[in-house]
Amino acid sequence: MILRIYPENPSEKAVRQVADTLRAGGIIIYPTDGVYAYGCALSNPKGIEKIRAVSGKEGSDFSIVCADLSTVATYAKVSTPLFKLLKRNLPGPFTFILEASSKTPDKCLGRRKNVGIRIPDNAIARAIVEALGGPLLSASVKNDDLETEYTTDPSLIHEHFGHKVDLVVDGGYGESIPSTVVDCTGDEPVILREGKGELQ
Repeated sequence: MILRIYPENPSEKAVRQVADTLRAGGIIIYPTDGVYAYGCALSNPKGIEKIRAVSGKEGSDFSIVCADLSTVATYAKVSTPLFKLLKRNLPGPFTFILEASSKTPDKCLGRRKNVGIRIPDNAIARAIVEALGGPLLSASVKNDDLETEYTTDPSLIHEHFGHKVDLVVDGGYGESIPSTVVDCTGDEPVILREGKGELQ
């Protein structure tokens, strides 16, 4: 199924439908401020199992998409300097690698017990998280064998990946450039991947 939601004014009814799908253990493909991404409810173990199977990704490939900075502090250890860095750059096209807290499910972590945190600068993504009442577990829709259009054009995303998920959210054409990944687990932030965002 594909569901159109307009980023300028996301329909509350449509967003609730997406949130209900996630609560039931479903997985979605949805727009971010970078590439389209798989998503499931972080609180739903059934959804986590499904997204791991469908995306072919493991632990450190996932990020937790939050609605705001106060939620970030629930799932990651955030010092005062780190909080200031996050506040300057979020919402935005960044994935910050932080030390996970005990509230992050083990299945979402890599071997080092770190977690990627995102607050996308995309009204649809944030509306979904807010309606769900908790974070999404998320991973980029990426296939190196396909043309870029298959990960940026919602109708082609639905055609190629729709059978794997419960719902594709059509939020218009997506980006082909992923988020900038910043490792904040050491003494100084280190950019692991140059993406769409310029760190402030």
